[in-house]
Amino acid sequence: MNFPFSFDMTRLLIVDDHLLFLEGLTNLFEAQPDFTVVGVARSVQEAITQARLLRPEVILMDFLLGDGTGLDATEAILEEQPKINIVFLTAHDEDERLFEAIRYGAKGYLLKSISTTEMLAYLRGLKRGEVAIQPVLTSRLLVEFAQMPPRDELITEFLSELTPRQLDIVREIQKGASNRQIATRLVLSEQTVKNHVSRILTQLNLKNRRELIKLTMPQRR
Repeated sequence: MNFPFSFDMTRLLIVDDHLLFLEGLTNLFEAQPDFTVVGVARSVQEAITQARLLRPEVILMDFLLGDGTGLDATEAILEEQPKINIVFLTAHDEDERLFEAIRYGAKGYLLKSISTTEMLAYLRGLKRGEVAIQPVLTSRLLVEFAQMPPRDELITEFLSELTPRQLDIVREIQKGASNRQIATRLVLSEQTVKNHVSRILTQLNLKNRRELIKLTMPQRR
C-alpha cells in the first residue's frame, strides 16, 4: 500500500528486555511509512522515563521486564499520560495476565506469535478508536465480563467493606483531592492518608485512584 507523504505518523515507543527482539521490532517499524520509533526501553523505569520525555502516541509493551512487569510501567505512565495507547506484545497468553492488562488500562494485548501484517493492522486501528486484541483473546474477555455481577452490586459490596473514615477519604478522592488536601480537610497526617488510600485500593482490589473513581462514581444515564 502506498501512503502520501503527508501521512500522519504514529509516534511509537517499544519496551522489551530482549535486545535482539527489540532491535528487530525497531527495524520493522522504521521500514513503515506511517510509524516512527521515537525511543526504546528495556525496563520499567526506562519505559516510564522515556514515555515522560518522548510523549509517544503508542507504547508496545512486553509483559515481563527485568525490574518488574509491564503492568507496573502501564500504571505509572497512564497516571501521567492517560491518552497514550499501550498495547502489550507478549508470549504469555494466560487469562489472568490478559485481564490484568486490560484492567490496568491497556488498549490491546497481542501475542508474539502474531504475524507482522496482523500486528501492523491492529496498531493502525488504534487511530480509529479500535482495540488491538486478537479474536481468540477477545472471546475470553467476553466470557469473563459475562460472569461478572452487575456494577451496582459490585459497588455496594465493595463500599460496605470500608470504615467510615475510609468512606470519607473515598469521597475526597472523587473530588480530585490530593493526599495533602485530604489530610488538611480531615485533620489527619499525610502519611495516615497514604496508608488509608493504600488499604482502600488493596481491599477493593484496585491499582490506582483512577480505577477507584471510575468504580465508585455514579454512571450517567
